[in-house]
Amino acid sequence: MSIGEHNDVISQTVNKMGMCILNRPKALNSLSFSMMRKLHPQLLKWENDPAISFVVLKGAGKAFCAGGDIKALTQTPEGINFFKEEYPLDYTIGTYKKPFISLITGITMGGGFGLSVHGKYRVASEKTMFAMPETSIGLVPDVGGGYVLPRLQGKLGIYLGLTGFRLKGRDVHLAGIATHFVDSNKVSTLEEELAALDNPDHNNIQNLLDQFHKESTKESHEFILEPKMEDINRSFSATTVEQIFTNLEKDGSEWALKQLETLKKMSPTSMKITLRQLKEGANLSLKECFYMENRLCQRCIEDHDLREGVRAVLIDKDQNPQWKPARLEDVTDERVDYYFSKLPDDRELVMQD
Repeated sequence: MSIGEHNDVISQTVNKMGMCILNRPKALNSLSFSMMRKLHPQLLKWENDPAISFVVLKGAGKAFCAGGDIKALTQTPEGINFFKEEYPLDYTIGTYKKPFISLITGITMGGGFGLSVHGKYRVASEKTMFAMPETSIGLVPDVGGGYVLPRLQGKLGIYLGLTGFRLKGRDVHLAGIATHFVDSNKVSTLEEELAALDNPDHNNIQNLLDQFHKESTKESHEFILEPKMEDINRSFSATTVEQIFTNLEKDGSEWALKQLETLKKMSPTSMKITLRQLKEGANLSLKECFYMENRLCQRCIEDHDLREGVRAVLIDKDQNPQWKPARLEDVTDERVDYYFSKLPDDRELVMQD
């Protein structure tokens, strides 16, 4: 066990509330094997403990969770098994029998999305920053992104999954990622009042969250992408990434050309896999999406682009990844099919209901 791993997840109970705190603030609470191996059994224990009525998950410092520890994942032999441990944890949250509240009141990306969005309640604040930036490092928006993103309004999920666009504050709620918005200076009071509930069932928890949300959203706020939703729906409704590029080129507006510039920086392979992932995920169950995404991410670990993306963005930080293939037209349908193909039995995902 590395220094600091012994307290990278802090679990505590207050009255009928179980609380887990992700406690790697210097690493923006990036999710590690050590954290998953503490968090998952604790959640299962509380789910079956009659003394615990609901669970709260939050992060220490300025992040909820900035994602999986991708650098470690690509640099250790054990990395190939990361997703096989991460997805069952996320699925436990998605099927939790008790109210599950994630306080995503800080940076929430990638793996942090998986730890929160499948739960019953997700509370954002003005300090929340949400994104799924996986195509910029040669990965795909996994952790159930294939289930959640296609179910957002219009083609918003495809737009977010391909571009990695960052949503902040109230826009995280308006997009449908968070269920509630609470001012950051009221979050600690919310925690105290949740812990003090005499009968913390779904109704009473919902009512308390609604009350805090109402107090924090008295002033109207237009969703930041609302003025562009018609453009997003038109350009990102295409069946291929090439057609999305063509749509944006034909649009020709400053906004469209900016999106095109962003997409041209992403891994061509990742974008093609992501578009298919989100289209297929729209018709799959959450569990089926996890099975699909395990295959996609394990293939990514074997491939060039993820290692190169991690090098360019997280290690050397030159922000200049050399993708292979470098052109969309060189990513064949057969290559994309390979990512979705069956893995050897010992690498396929196994999950219990």
